Amino acid sequence: MAGRGAGARLAVDIGGTFTDVALEHAGRTVTTKALTTPRAPEEGVMTGIGRVLEEAGLAPADIGLVIHGTTLATNALIERKGARTALVVTEGFRDSVEMAYENRFEQYDVNVDRPKPLVPRHLRLPVRERVTAAGDVLVPLHEDSVRALVPTLRAEGVESIAIGLIHAYAAPAHEERVAEILAEALPDVAISLSSAVCPEIREYERQSTTCANAYVQPLMARYLHRLEAELAAQGFDCPFFLMTSGGGLTTLDTAARFPIRLVESGPAGGAILASRLAAEMGLPEVLSFDMGGTTAKICLVDDGAPLKSRTFEVDRVYRFKRGSGLPVRIPVIEMVEIGAGGGSIASVDALNRIAVGPESAGSEPGPACYGRGGERPTVTDADLAMGRIDPEGFAGGAVTLDAEAAARALADHVGGPLALEPALAAFGVCEIVDENMANAARVHAIEWGKDVARRTMIAFGGAAPLHAARLAEKLGCEAVVVPTGAGVGSAIGFLQAPIAYEVVRSRFMRLSAFDAGLADEIVSGMQAEAAEVVRRGAPEAALVETRQAFMRYAGQGHEISVALPVRALTPEDRATLHAAFEAAYVALYGRTIPNLDVEILSWTLTVETAQAPPSPAGAPPAAAAAPEPIGRRAVFDPGLGRAIEAALHDRAALAPGMRVPGPALIAEAQTTTVVSPAFDATVSAAGHIVLTRKGSFA
Repeated sequence: MAGRGAGARLAVDIGGTFTDVALEHAGRTVTTKALTTPRAPEEGVMTGIGRVLEEAGLAPADIGLVIHGTTLATNALIERKGARTALVVTEGFRDSVEMAYENRFEQYDVNVDRPKPLVPRHLRLPVRERVTAAGDVLVPLHEDSVRALVPTLRAEGVESIAIGLIHAYAAPAHEERVAEILAEALPDVAISLSSAVCPEIREYERQSTTCANAYVQPLMARYLHRLEAELAAQGFDCPFFLMTSGGGLTTLDTAARFPIRLVESGPAGGAILASRLAAEMGLPEVLSFDMGGTTAKICLVDDGAPLKSRTFEVDRVYRFKRGSGLPVRIPVIEMVEIGAGGGSIASVDALNRIAVGPESAGSEPGPACYGRGGERPTVTDADLAMGRIDPEGFAGGAVTLDAEAAARALADHVGGPLALEPALAAFGVCEIVDENMANAARVHAIEWGKDVARRTMIAFGGAAPLHAARLAEKLGCEAVVVPTGAGVGSAIGFLQAPIAYEVVRSRFMRLSAFDAGLADEIVSGMQAEAAEVVRRGAPEAALVETRQAFMRYAGQGHEISVALPVRALTPEDRATLHAAFEAAYVALYGRTIPNLDVEILSWTLTVETAQAPPSPAGAPPAAAAAPEPIGRRAVFDPGLGRAIEAALHDRAALAPGMRVPGPALIAEAQTTTVVSPAFDATVSAAGHIVLTRKGSFA
């Protein structure tokens, strides 16, 4: 029997420092933060869930849906704490994952460090077989060469196996047979097939993605099933979905099979939140700014949709250098992520410069002000020393901050070495982290041919509202939106995501020899596979389908995505596809190349549950004065370079239409919005805080 809150939905986002929980029921959203418990993440999850249930007055049986996003897969890859993994390859391709692109991504560094493969050479094991790029068998699979691997796999204590045979994307039969043989001999070992994980051309990326999936699969499967069992034991009897990097939801079984698709699940939720807000508020160009305890994520949103990609790099050796990380080919929302969060550690380098991040204090021991054993200063310590944070109400009162410990850490590690007083040491730390984020945003926008200055910033995450005004000043943004529930923005974004699944296939085709029948055969198989996965979680929902082809001019090394019509293709569509490709090419590069044939390399198809479009924002409420401040606080202002007095307001006391002139602080349970002297704040009809630059008509 359904409980009184059967329509209630629960979202959980595990971050490096905090686990965020949001519960939505009867038009009300209840949120909380709990410290992440790295050794047993489900403990922090259940702590946060318990808090929101108690505040909402609901029981586990009242929850109709649980959605979860996590950084565990990402952390396992970065920290190299995954399973002992082997890679089975075609003879002659043992070193593909180490040869990589055979280039120098940092060409002037004579001691350039390359990303270390997840699988060492002695566990990259060849078998005899060979398939052509067209899927024809040149050398049949020698099954004895597969069975000969079993003693080595047993002796090495291998826990997971990646199978990445050459051209398996075109003909997966050999990979499937290898898996059958190994599964029969080693039933307790997890197996990942490249033809299932990443059925695309380009051997290095395909093997790298499959190795990454195999590396985290045992860890993620164990965690997900532990959490599922814990939820069941607590009385939850409802669907359980996982957030994917591409911005959709998937079932637990699919997530356990392809955990590599979860690596950017938390940031994806934030991008969805920003996209929905942009559509609701009629904002055509948005800069999404998500700053939590460990990292900052910046995403460009145009016309209510975030930029998307099919390539992502994990564990970059050089922070902003493409090619210096492990490539993962998965559907992903395109964003830049840097080690700039509340827990990012500050220090002074050999050249007497303040450096912040990427190392983070996390939740254990956490910043010095947490009083949990941390001794090095972090961004949160600097924010506290600058007067931005209420030490008693931090994270909804979950953590009481020690201002003296923060000042001591800043003095010992930053102020002392540079002979700076505490306020200037804190200012230096915050200014460096803000400039790091501004630089990352500029570079990211330039790479995509975009401009950041004319965009409205949407800021969320526990630390983003503290830094958004200063970041907007640096980037030239005229307005900043801090949404309701900003401190747990990614978790709220989970609640707005569709159930979705993307399928990709590599099948080469030139437009000069376009075969509409073959194209339809490829796409129909993809549609059936994607729809089957989505139907497991939404048997009755209406579905929406999108199709894309990845195309390039003949002779080029890389391709661009081109939208395909969602219908049966005809021979006449050759001209349609050519025109669509040239339009997409001009949008990126400003020109076309005449007299060159065009090639299709891969096809993608996404099926997702249909969603109602966001309701447009209501009419702006009549302007009204805010209630008297609940206090005043001295806050160090980076723009002026000195401490100023700022009015302190309780966000819960601010109604739509109310105006708060800067400088001010607007405090709520999970974060504080800093309104710098350059901005004034108003409350929108939906309750969002909107910072508008003084003298601006934004």
